[in-house]
Amino acid sequence: MQIRDLPYADPGVPDVRSGTGFLLWLGRRQLGGQLKCLLWGLLFQLGIAGLPLGVGLAVQAVVDHDGGRLALGVLLLAVLGVAIAVGDTMVHRAAVTNWITAAARVQQLLSRKTAELGSLLTRRVAAGEVVAVSTGDVEKIGWFVEAASRFAAAAVTLLVVCVGLVLYQPDLGLVVALGVPVLALAALPLLPRATRRADVQREKAGRATELASDTVAGLRVLRGIGGEELFLRRYRAASQEVRRAAVRSARMWALIAAVQVLLPGLLLLTVVVHGARLALDGRISVGELVTVYGAVALTHHALRNFEEIAMAYSFSRPSASRAARVLALTRTTTAPTAEDDPRKEGARVDDPRAGGPRADGSRVDDPRAGGSRAGGSEVGGPPAGGAAAGGLRDLYDPVTGVLAPAGRLTAVVCGDPDAAGRLADRLGGHPADPGDGHVSVLLGGAPLDGLPLDAARAAVLVQDKDPVLLSGTLRELLDVPSSGAVAAEAALEAAQCGDVLDALAQASVDTGGDPMRTRITERGRSLSGGQRQRLALARSLVTDPEVLVLDEPTSAVDSHTESRVAAGIKRLRAGRTTVVLASSPLLLDVADRVVLVHEGTAVAAGTHRALLAGEPRYRAVVTRETDAERTLDTELRQLEELEGESA
Repeated sequence: MQIRDLPYADPGVPDVRSGTGFLLWLGRRQLGGQLKCLLWGLLFQLGIAGLPLGVGLAVQAVVDHDGGRLALGVLLLAVLGVAIAVGDTMVHRAAVTNWITAAARVQQLLSRKTAELGSLLTRRVAAGEVVAVSTGDVEKIGWFVEAASRFAAAAVTLLVVCVGLVLYQPDLGLVVALGVPVLALAALPLLPRATRRADVQREKAGRATELASDTVAGLRVLRGIGGEELFLRRYRAASQEVRRAAVRSARMWALIAAVQVLLPGLLLLTVVVHGARLALDGRISVGELVTVYGAVALTHHALRNFEEIAMAYSFSRPSASRAARVLALTRTTTAPTAEDDPRKEGARVDDPRAGGPRADGSRVDDPRAGGSRAGGSEVGGPPAGGAAAGGLRDLYDPVTGVLAPAGRLTAVVCGDPDAAGRLADRLGGHPADPGDGHVSVLLGGAPLDGLPLDAARAAVLVQDKDPVLLSGTLRELLDVPSSGAVAAEAALEAAQCGDVLDALAQASVDTGGDPMRTRITERGRSLSGGQRQRLALARSLVTDPEVLVLDEPTSAVDSHTESRVAAGIKRLRAGRTTVVLASSPLLLDVADRVVLVHEGTAVAAGTHRALLAGEPRYRAVVTRETDAERTLDTELRQLEELEGESA
């Protein structure tokens, strides 16, 4: 794999069982690049290891006044010099290629997972950890992948040197063969402590990054309440903890580096003293002593790779573990069971999500058939079949029993805003916790999670209550994948963005007053909350999905604007399936159908006015009616009924 071939057509399916497993998987996926780096590394390392042989040959030739052997020694040194130059250049090239391609593979995997999970990613993983994984962790993972092949080349080189010296000069070679493994493994007892300190440093750095990210995201609010100094002190304290942890970690690595310098020096002194005695006794020649001495002196090139691979593994393993945790997340929930799908045999007939008689004798029918409960409210059952007229499909949630009939505007009222957010996630195929028994929503009777990701995303779009605006021009903001049936101008008009366009036109300096060419700052910080919310709504309307789910789309606008936005949504989404999670009467009044979700279950459905008149729980949520007011209202109605009977 070459850098010019990036990105990968398919980055593969990673091993996410552990950080070490993920690193090994990356290495196997780049086996060709690893072998290439290993071969060039061997050329480089063996070229360096062969230099003492050429020097020793030349020195002995001078001592013996042998011109032929001197020329041979010089020629050998020249060949080794060329080999070292070529090997060093190519091993660096291969190593950098391995690093970049490994990092690119991880980035592609993370991007694919981000696209798969959407906004659910930051609900399951802290935003600071996501930032750390996609930036610094990617580089550390790539570092280990590229260092592994160079380490293998160094290990092979040391083995060749030890065997060669034993064969070349057994008396000194045996000393070297016993000492080099000690040098290579001397740092192992120190690695666990160094790794723990490095882990602490990264953990504290991750918390500091998350704190900084949250502070920047809420800077506008902090300024409004005067909290900048408080969070500044917190970040200072967090950064000081990171500094202290980094110093403690650096001390351990400095100790490991010192060991890597001290022990080779001691081995070199041993070789010099023992070799000098052997030379004085005439048991070895001067050239042989120089050769062995040079070979030991140059082993530090190979031994440095042992220190590097230890550091690379220590830093990359936690990074790989974090990446594996993110990549292990899935959007898939469990398949619906007979109990969850009332259409199947074995469903409970008294389940409010299913058609049929209830325990109190009332009947819950599909609202499309006209059935109703006492008080005029209705609760819909599951979709009766596949696609409706025009190819549209019902959206049904077996967990809560919420049904959004095809082609209609359905409003859902939840007393708990957090429950509304979780319901919006489920309707979009993003359950908060796929392991808690939640089942997939049904689109046209088929599990949404059973569809390919692209098809599911094209079918159902969820706009949460805190949508994000990316920086760029307004035209770029609205240039999103869409059906092409809704023009940007129509979406902006429906979302009541006239004042936003006027503000952007006035803020435009070099665009000739064209608001579509005016740049919007990151996250739309230059706009008010209501303006950001309406622009995000316009973007969702432009997309024109089969099913559009809006979570509190008008919570930041005034009542007059909200009324016009509600009418705009109703008009522009006519004939399309729309679900609005809200408790505003202005939105609820324009909905074709309103569903009340109480304690996680759809308990009533009907029109807004019918539910107000006949469902006390609905009235309590929408009108903010207290228990005392509700009791008084009931007593007054009973009194009126008694007076009517007596009359």
